[in-house]
Amino acid sequence: MSAAVDRNRQIALAKLFGDRGLPLPRGITSVCSAHPLVLEATLRRAARQSDVVLIEATCNQVNQEGGYTGMTPADFRAFIERIAASVGFPAARIILGGDHLGPNPWRKLSADDAMARAEALVTAYVEAGFEKLHLDTSMGCAGEPVALADELTAARAARLARAAEDAARRSGRRPPVYIIGTEVPPPGGATHALDEIEVTRRQAAVKTLGVHREAFTQAGVGSALERVIAIVVQPGVEFGNANIALYKPERAQELISALDEMNGLLFEAHSTDYQPADLLASLVDGGFSILKVGPGLTFALREALYGLDAIANTLSGSKEARGLVTTMEEIMLAEPGHWAGHYGGTADEQHLQRHFSYSDRIRYYWPDARASVAVDKLLAQLPDEIPETLISQHLARLYPDVVEKRLAPSARDLCLAAIDAALAPYATATTPR
Repeated sequence: MSAAVDRNRQIALAKLFGDRGLPLPRGITSVCSAHPLVLEATLRRAARQSDVVLIEATCNQVNQEGGYTGMTPADFRAFIERIAASVGFPAARIILGGDHLGPNPWRKLSADDAMARAEALVTAYVEAGFEKLHLDTSMGCAGEPVALADELTAARAARLARAAEDAARRSGRRPPVYIIGTEVPPPGGATHALDEIEVTRRQAAVKTLGVHREAFTQAGVGSALERVIAIVVQPGVEFGNANIALYKPERAQELISALDEMNGLLFEAHSTDYQPADLLASLVDGGFSILKVGPGLTFALREALYGLDAIANTLSGSKEARGLVTTMEEIMLAEPGHWAGHYGGTADEQHLQRHFSYSDRIRYYWPDARASVAVDKLLAQLPDEIPETLISQHLARLYPDVVEKRLAPSARDLCLAAIDAALAPYATATTPR
């Protein structure tokens, strides 16, 4: 880690951590999920490590209209704090963030209508006590190009920052820290096959900061610039439905050098799901000190649930067993809105993607009441101690911990362990060496 990167890391993370009085890590994992088991596993790991935890909600998951989870920002905060209380994790060590906050949920409306709702969105997040806001106004609304010019994106981000600053002042909240960026990866991963991802150019990153400085000043929120802690850029990291673009540090060196001109700023890396631990560590070394992960965690949970479903079918001895996989297929076929525009190919290829895509769009269906009932039924029908041989067969990644008695062979513990295993590389990458 260069001296400039290390200095910027100290400044930016200190702003993010606020006055919590805890030692700063090398970086921090941003867990973007609303699944209760994912959140419980995240909080349990943070409790073991005595860490601060950063949990974020996206504008599609959680907004003033409920999002696909049915939760407002205030609801989401209460939801997180209930889980924290159940595992004995102090609420004061939770940093809540909002991801991709902007007009995305309403982009089919006119820009005026969509931005008015986006202002209400950031206001609701700030009033609920969210401390980190990623402002994403990069998408066009009705009648506009898909991608907007940097200057318009920055002007709209400044408009949202003004709404956030006003909300903090009215509600007596500490003003939030901000993440900006015009080269923003699509939420939830790419929809096409990946070859080699284009890395953000150094000049583009410098320009992003410059246009936001001008826009924030013109909008009368120049003081908020002091709380911009990171820029979203593309370091060459992404995942699609069937493959992963792995980080290649040598390709990002020119981009990383831009931090020399950005006193106190870091890079935020999106779509880091499925990257190996050594590459996550390399990202942190290069100043990508905020690592966002979400679909990779629910992918790990889905693997565990499907493995348990196979175990339940084996134990029942019934060839006609109606299990979780069947239920999830029926739900997704009945309500294709969350996957139909993202999965292509033949009917067989779409079936494969619905259940096993890296993009993990099945995660949108776990809050469905029918899915919740099916998961509860599955967990209830399994024995308290699942045979080790079946864990070896269907949950092989967890078998060593089970057979060596580090992990109880119960269904719920196995689900939490699967998620924790997906979180482990992030802990390795962000913990001081």
